[in-house]
Amino acid sequence: MAYRDQKFIDQVGRKIAELRKSKSISQEDLVDLTGFTLSQIGRIERGEINTSLSHLSKIAYALKVHPKELLDFDF
Repeated sequence: MAYRDQKFIDQVGRKIAELRKSKSISQEDLVDLTGFTLSQIGRIERGEINTSLSHLSKIAYALKVHPKELLDFDF
């Protein structure tokens, strides 16, 4: 059985949404910057999918933040 930490996945998604909004970037803008689909961005932000490290890196680059900022939250 695979391990899935849903709380962590939710927190990463919320952090991405928080950073995106703080920079006045819409989900549609993030789609343009990453090449991901709108559905995929929404699912990541809602914690519905356990996205890859490569995708997190691409999102961080698009938001102009260091990837570690996507994981900067209290457990």
